[in-house]
Amino acid sequence: MSNLYQIAIDGPAAAGKSTVAKLTAKRLGAFYVNTGEMYRTIAWASLKEGIDVVNAPEKVEAALKRWTMTFQNDGKGEIDIIFNGHPVVKAELRTAEVAMASSNVAKIPAVRTWMLQKQRDCRLLGTIIMEGRDICTVVLPDATAKFFITATPEERARRRFAQSGEIAPGATIQSVAAEIAERDRQDENRPIAPLKPSPDATVIFTDGMTPEQVTDKVIAVFKEKAQL
Repeated sequence: MSNLYQIAIDGPAAAGKSTVAKLTAKRLGAFYVNTGEMYRTIAWASLKEGIDVVNAPEKVEAALKRWTMTFQNDGKGEIDIIFNGHPVVKAELRTAEVAMASSNVAKIPAVRTWMLQKQRDCRLLGTIIMEGRDICTVVLPDATAKFFITATPEERARRRFAQSGEIAPGATIQSVAAEIAERDRQDENRPIAPLKPSPDATVIFTDGMTPEQVTDKVIAVFKEKAQL
């Protein structure tokens, strides 16, 4: 593609956003940007320093003054997060503890302000597929095409079980579904950039759909919007 485009994908945890965004980026020759990993990085760093992200958000805000986050092309169509000068090991972000902490970190206004321009700067890479929870509504409000990808909590719990390191020992489908529903509640009710579909986003319920089928729909809508 000779022009630069942005495809914005929002949705709750384990709805299939990442898989679809990666497939879409690969098929379009674009860059995949996972903003959730950015927030997980802040959560991971806070936990490493023993910061209580729920009861001491001011300590997270103070830490932002000495933390740095930049991005670089990994040569495979994705970006690497460089935190305090070192590449983030993504496997360390994929734990149940970090996942829950990231939801609390994302409620801190200073964190979202700190992150916003960094996320927008990813447009300089080229055509991007960016996924998260406020991409359509806040980060890329002028994106070429916008999507809200979701599924039932039960379906998302089954998908979460298939993701290595994402669940706590002894967890069940029911307990994971309850955790996902609680994270939805937190994300939907936070005062800053709550999780919600953008009025101009295409909503896709992915229950019963394969990632390839969802990707087909995303690309079809994008091409219509971009008049390709």
